[in-house]
Amino acid sequence: MIRPRFARSVAAVVALVTLSSFAVACSGSSDEVVKTADGKTVLRYEGSTGQVIYPELAADLGYFNDVELNWIGDTTSGPQSIQNAATGQTEFGGAFNGAVVKLASAGSPITSVIGYYGSDKESFNGYYVLDDSPIKSAKDLIGKKVGMNTLGAHHEFVVREWLAREGLTPDEIKQVELIVVPPVNTEQALRQGQIDVATLGSVFRDSALERGGLRELFTDESLFGSFTYGTLVFRDDYIAQNKEAVADFVQGTARAIRWTQTHPREEVVAKLTSIINSRGRNEDTKLISYWKSPGVAGPGGTITDTEISTWIDWLTRNGELEEGKLKPSDIYTNEFNPYANGTYSPDSGADGQALEAAK
Repeated sequence: MIRPRFARSVAAVVALVTLSSFAVACSGSSDEVVKTADGKTVLRYEGSTGQVIYPELAADLGYFNDVELNWIGDTTSGPQSIQNAATGQTEFGGAFNGAVVKLASAGSPITSVIGYYGSDKESFNGYYVLDDSPIKSAKDLIGKKVGMNTLGAHHEFVVREWLAREGLTPDEIKQVELIVVPPVNTEQALRQGQIDVATLGSVFRDSALERGGLRELFTDESLFGSFTYGTLVFRDDYIAQNKEAVADFVQGTARAIRWTQTHPREEVVAKLTSIINSRGRNEDTKLISYWKSPGVAGPGGTITDTEISTWIDWLTRNGELEEGKLKPSDIYTNEFNPYANGTYSPDSGADGQALEAAK
């Protein structure tokens, strides 16, 4: 279903503030930490259908020592994923950094611990129009519809950033209508004239371009280059009470990210396909065949100030965040990432001989 921007935007903001308030109330939760028979801490999480997230890869590679993952279902929404982590329905979640900053600014006590998705020359999201579309510039988008998978996350921020860079005023940007369209229906919605611009990435971009008739307006990679856009978060109280478990989770996930950064694409695709085929969730492996690169800028998912400050500044400029209320160090930590503190060398070989030596 295609839904108008403003109703969804208001609902998203209300939900974000309501859930973050609830998260504050739950931040001192006494929920018992579940342990396995051999003493490992169980981490509940949400996955993604037909894909392998980095913690799942880390578990398969044997990189965790003190934690065990417990999949409770799948999600297609980053904001919902971090809200679930903030309210204690899961132990960790992941989302676009702008959404993380927004949730934190609303009072939710969460901290980003590792980057997990982004863009590079091989992996990116593009914004496309039909070949014969009269849309040539940002000005041409005034009064037009842009389709994307969700609001208040990556695509909304990137589109609005591009419009601002192209010279549109805040009032003009408000006239560009952002529409929610499931990724599987986005190409069709564009070709049928339901939207004027389609947000396409991964298999949806590649298959649409193969069919032809589309023209690229811009990409997220063209705006920021190689850049990590999203991070995994934990609740602050959980980190404080389970520091060893969080540290083990981060080091294992960091090593899994680095494994994909240093191994040939064919080997990564084979491993991810094997994981999906063996976990019994009745999934298709089609998405995995389109995997091209990790899309994570920092070695092992290390986070930089810029990857957070960009969105703090953006929200401040747009009047959605009080100036000086937050700084990057309020949002993230690299404390547990071995590629940030020198325990492991980012350039120690294919899967890091130094990693195994240090284990």
